Formats: sequence, structure tokens, C-alpha cells
Amino acid sequence: MTSIGGAEMVDWNLAVATATRLVRPGPEVSRDEARAVVAELRRHARTSEEHVRAFTRMMPDGATPGPDTPVLVVDRAGWIRANVAGFRELLGPLLAKMQERRGSGPGGAVLGSVGGKVTGVELGMLLSFLASRVLGQYETFAPVAADLPGDPATGGRLLLVAPNIVQVERDLEVSPHDFRLWVCLHEETHRTQFTAVPWLRAHLEGEIHAFLGATEIEPGALLERLREAVQSFAGARGDGERDDEPHSFVELVQTREQREVLGRLTAVMSLLEGHADFVMDGVGPDVVPSVAEIREKFQQRRARGAGRLDAALRKLLGLDAKLRQYRDGERFVRAVVGEVGVEGFNRVWTSPNTLPTRSEIATPAEWVARMHRRGSAGREEG
Repeated sequence: MTSIGGAEMVDWNLAVATATRLVRPGPEVSRDEARAVVAELRRHARTSEEHVRAFTRMMPDGATPGPDTPVLVVDRAGWIRANVAGFRELLGPLLAKMQERRGSGPGGAVLGSVGGKVTGVELGMLLSFLASRVLGQYETFAPVAADLPGDPATGGRLLLVAPNIVQVERDLEVSPHDFRLWVCLHEETHRTQFTAVPWLRAHLEGEIHAFLGATEIEPGALLERLREAVQSFAGARGDGERDDEPHSFVELVQTREQREVLGRLTAVMSLLEGHADFVMDGVGPDVVPSVAEIREKFQQRRARGAGRLDAALRKLLGLDAKLRQYRDGERFVRAVVGEVGVEGFNRVWTSPNTLPTRSEIATPAEWVARMHRRGSAGREEG
């Protein structure tokens, strides 16, 4: 574990313990019901693989149809353990850099004396908030030696959070069978994206490491920026906010270089999330009879959130941006497919240079013009 002054910067075990202690209990189900849910989600994951690959025309690179990465049906505690392992893997470079740059200022002394306990508790509190909301996740950067089994070849695995899926289907009062398949279609699309595009994982990992590596903030300054973030958030006044002001703590602690990297990451994540929504709705009518009802109710749920505290936390953590990614990305994919078809859209997966920019996500015609009408990079004009 990375440490400052001999003290751990992040107590990962405490993060897991805190999150599992604070996370809300899932919906009440009998043992037999729980087994049936798990079995059905596993079946849906397998059938979703066939539907998604046929619709997207994407296959694992150099492979024939068949299993590639594991599908794990987990509870909220299992999701927490998996994501702490992922955080530990991705945050390593940042924590190491902060250790090297800590200096002898008062901020470094504070972090050194308090150690990773406070950080572990804070991370645990964040994960306890998220653990009851995530329905599924393709865990791209799962370490091989983690608490949950992973695939040594890719490090990826698909997680389906059973209690959250049951809770939402009950809240929305929709068909459990249809809703579970609908969720699996979305998450299976993410798995297909990464197994069919061999360079995508390394590209994302490189961008994330570039983002973390651009961190120039000292421990003492980090504490000060956190206070500024909280004050800025507390002072926000609805219509009085400026569009160019940061809307979350995540944005407030960024350097200029990080904002540039984040712009590229935002475009990629919008593409991935929007593509998954597009596929989910495209496959849906043929295999999910109540897909229209599910989509309408789910969109309403996304829009209204779960109350003022939930909305406040989402804003502070930058999770509202995640919702915009679904909307903007889906609009981009739908516009491009409508213009050049599925095969024309699939040029997006050719290389990092063919990914849409943030501007192109907002204006799909720009990407179509670059990829299909200008004959750039030796391509024929489409």
C-alpha cells in the first residue's frame, strides 16, 4: 500500500469495512427467490451476448462465438469489494506521485499523521452511496489477484448487482423478466465493446494514467481545494450558476492538462454509454416485449433522482455528467447509424484516431464528415 511518512495513504480494508457497514440493505427476498434471480440473470447474460453481437456486428477479436470474460452476479458487498480492488489498481500512480511530492508543509504533516484511516472511511462512504444504485458494470480494470475471480487474459469481468436490479424493477413496477434482460443487454454491450476492440482497454488505461499523472497538487493544497469545492457547492444557487463554472469536486481539483484529458475521456465514455443504450433499445423490441414501458419509466427515474440528498451528492461527485453521457452518446450513435448505417458507424472502433471528439459527440455530422467524406488517413470517401 502506498504510504506517506510511514502511514498508509488509503486504508483499503477500512474502505471495504466502512462501505459494507453503511450500505443500505437490499430488498427482502427469500432464499429461493434469490437463487432464481441469480440463475435468471446468468441466463440473460448468455442470451444477451448473442443478441448484442448480432445487432452490433462486433465479434471478439480473432475469436469465434463463445465465453470470453466472466459474468458474476453479486450483492452490494461484492460490488464494493470489486470496486475497491479497481480503485486500488487505478489510483496507484497518483498515490505514489503524492508520496514523492508531499514535502514538509503542514498539509503533508496532517495527511501523514492521520494516515489512510480518514481516506479509507471517506472512500467507504462514497462506495456505500453508489453500491445501492449500480445495476451492472463491466469492470474493465479488474486486477487478476482480486477478491472476486477475474480473467487473467483480459482482467475484465461483468458484474450484475442482483439486489439493485430487483429493487428497481419493483420500484418501477415492470416485468421482472423483461427488466433483467434489458439490463443485461446494456451491460453485455460494454463487454462486447472491450472484447471486440482489442486496443480499447489499453487506450482508456493510458488516458486515465495520463489524467492521474498530471496531478500536481500537494497534500496540503488538496485539503484546501476540497474546502473550496465544498464551499462552491454550498454556495451554488440554481439559475445563478454559470455554465463555465466547475460543477463538482472532481472538476475543481483538475489542472489544465487534466481538463484536456478529461475532455477526451468524456467523449469516449459518452460513446460507450450511448452505444450501450442504443443497442439496448435496438435489440429490445424483438426480445423484450415491454421495452417501451421500461424505457419510459427508467428515463423518468433517471431524471427525478431519489431526493434532495441524492441529487446533492450526485452533483458534488460529478455523477450528473454520467447521465449526460447516456443522453449525448445515444444521440450521437443514433444520428451516425441513421446517416451511414451500422457498418459505417463501426469505423469508430478502428483506432483511437477514429474515436469521436467531444465536439463531434455534440455534432455527429462532424464525425461523419471526417470519417466518410474527407477520405482522411487513406480512407475512401464514404
